[in-house]
Amino acid sequence: MILADMTWKEVDALARDTIVLIPTGSLEQHGAHLPLLTDSLIASAVTTAVERQTVNEAVLTPCIWLGASGHHLNFAGTCSASMEGYVLAITAVVESMMRHGFHRFLIVNGHGGNNEPNGVALRSLKEKYNHLTVGHVGYYVFGESEIRDLMEGSAKGIQHACEAETSLMMHLHPDKVRTDKLRDDGLKSDPPTQSLVKMWDEISEEGVLGFATLGTAAKGKKIFDACVNGIVTEVRAIHGGVVYTGNF
Repeated sequence: MILADMTWKEVDALARDTIVLIPTGSLEQHGAHLPLLTDSLIASAVTTAVERQTVNEAVLTPCIWLGASGHHLNFAGTCSASMEGYVLAITAVVESMMRHGFHRFLIVNGHGGNNEPNGVALRSLKEKYNHLTVGHVGYYVFGESEIRDLMEGSAKGIQHACEAETSLMMHLHPDKVRTDKLRDDGLKSDPPTQSLVKMWDEISEEGVLGFATLGTAAKGKKIFDACVNGIVTEVRAIHGGVVYTGNF
C-alpha cells in the first residue's frame, strides 16, 4: 500500500497493526557521476519493491529526502536539515500516524548520515510512547554478504558513490549515471585514525569514497535483490509479532 496514492478513507480502513514503512535518504553530492538524489532514489526503490511483497503488512510513506548531510555541504548542490530539524521531521511523521492509531514503524535508511539521528528520534519516541514498536535499519545492511562477495575493489562494504552504490544506480537508473565521469577516489589519514568526525572534502577530492569504476548493473541487481529480500523478511517478522525469550 502506497500512502501517497491512498484516500483518507482507504487509510482509515487499514488494520492498525499495519507497519508504517518510512524510507529516508538525502539530497547531497555523489561525486561527478551520480545525481544528488542518489540515496533517496535507492531507498525509495528498495522500499517500493518491499511494499509490493508486503502489501497486506505495510504501508509505505514517501521518502524523507532532506537528510542530515552537513558533512557534504562543501560540495555544491547539497542540501541538509539540521540534526534537530531532521529528528523533528521523523518525529512528526510518526506522531501524525500515531494520531490515526498506527503503532508500528520501520525506517529504511539510504544515507549513512541519518543513522544516528534516526536512532535518537526513535529512542526518544519509544521512551515517550512505550507501546510503540519502532525500528530503523540501513537497506544496505541486508546486502552486506552480497556486497562483500561481489566487490572487486579492496573496499568490501558500501562507501559513498562507490562500487556498490554505483552498481545499484546502474541497475535502477542507468540513465542517471554519468559513465564518462566515473572515478575512484578516497583519501586516508596519516597517521591512521578511527575516531575523527570529518567533512567529506577532507577525505575525498571529488566526493567519491571507493572504486566507482568497477560498478556494473549486474552487481547492482544482485545487491538490490538481497536488500529487498532481507527487508521483506524483517517486515514479516515484525508484523507477525516479536517476543524475547530464553537466553543468548
